[in-house]
Amino acid sequence: VQLQASGGGLVQTGGSLRLSCAASRRTFSNNGVGWFRRAPGKEREFVAGINWKGQSIVYGDSVKGRFTISRDNAKNAVYLQMNSLKPEDTAVYYCAAARGPYASSSGSAYNYWGQGTLVTVSS
Repeated sequence: VQLQASGGGLVQTGGSLRLSCAASRRTFSNNGVGWFRRAPGKEREFVAGINWKGQSIVYGDSVKGRFTISRDNAKNAVYLQMNSLKPEDTAVYYCAAARGPYASSSGSAYNYWGQGTLVTVSS
């Protein structure tokens, strides 16, 4: 499966963005999907994950209460709604499809990765 992340951009502190992750070549409706991010000079960080049915969701501590992950299997897409953005949210955001139906905070659980979309939050 090939993943394409989009929706990044420049936003002011307190603003919102909605990222999209679209799958091509085959469906990822049977896979857990996660969002990760990598800020300049920092290690990759887990942001959010959703299981194949959208029933089980997990968030990284730094985004809880501000970000919402969702999926639309009919459209073969996963979304990340980001509200109350902070400068520390600035990073390249990646979506990834897991090997199985569940998401994980560990990057090793994922074998398909999108190319990333840049989110910049200005202060």
